[in-house]
Amino acid sequence: MSKRDQDDLQLLDSPASGPAPQPCIAQDIDLTRAPNEAEWLARLDEIGDELDPLAGGFTALGKHHAALYSDGNDTLLVTFENIATIRTREADHRPLGFTHAQRRGWSSLTIMARQSRWFRDPEISDYFDAQIDAGFFDGFRRVLFYGEGMCGYAACAFSLAAPGATVLAIAPQATLDPEIAGWDRRFMAARRLDFRSRFGFAPAMLDGGRGAFIVHDPARKLDLMHATLFRRPFVTLLRTPDLGKDTGAALARLGVLAPMIDAAAQGKITHELFYTLMRARRTDASYLERLTRRCAKLGRHPALTLAAARFALAQSDSRKLRKCLRKAEKRLSP
Repeated sequence: MSKRDQDDLQLLDSPASGPAPQPCIAQDIDLTRAPNEAEWLARLDEIGDELDPLAGGFTALGKHHAALYSDGNDTLLVTFENIATIRTREADHRPLGFTHAQRRGWSSLTIMARQSRWFRDPEISDYFDAQIDAGFFDGFRRVLFYGEGMCGYAACAFSLAAPGATVLAIAPQATLDPEIAGWDRRFMAARRLDFRSRFGFAPAMLDGGRGAFIVHDPARKLDLMHATLFRRPFVTLLRTPDLGKDTGAALARLGVLAPMIDAAAQGKITHELFYTLMRARRTDASYLERLTRRCAKLGRHPALTLAAARFALAQSDSRKLRKCLRKAEKRLSP
């Protein structure tokens, strides 16, 4: 690893320039006890009320979406998030972008979805057009758009609203227009949505940005095909093989998602830095089990399977791993 990347790793936990990180806003408002989505949104609206009404707050965007803005320093983190994911993955049930930005002293804009509509409702495009007209994004020195899957698609698509922004997207779809991505049959209902109007084809919306980083698992063929549609000179494709079905959740479990967001916001992501962070896989039981099973399935390298199984079992006992180990030992026995 280069000296520059070593220095960047040490700096990733340092907040960007500006005011010091703020304490958690409205700590007395407990989102974890909201019995349903409507009550959760009502409590988030209360948090918005505690923000400076001139600098932030909660905004409903039609029936299916909402926005939460919090003012901080001159770095803006724009995240697209699914409400169901927030309420199941985040310990405090607060949006990832809102919480991360608070810890760093950044400004944050979180666009939240109640349903899987790929942020194609006209209220979303109208909202971003209004921000463009108001020169909202011009007031920030650094802007990072972030999202995963459907939300990663939106992060890429709406980054057009902030020329010079950076994008970090985890396993995003490029489009669900059946004439372009008819091979992706995972989201059949979403094909009826309009992916041809403004902010429609996500890869084309990246042209005015500072750079985009598309993280994907090449073992997931449909995610790989979407990633290929993003291939452009200013787009960096970052591979995360064998992390499983939910790449974003795996990165969070490994403890590398937050450093990746920090690196992207600070303009410090490189291939070498990314794969240095991904060394955390070496002690992750889920990753090691999938790696061992893939080696065993290929069947061409029993010695590699044996070594992988022994190392994985040292991290976590597993019946499937023991089975792989026995098969590899049998193949290698004289």
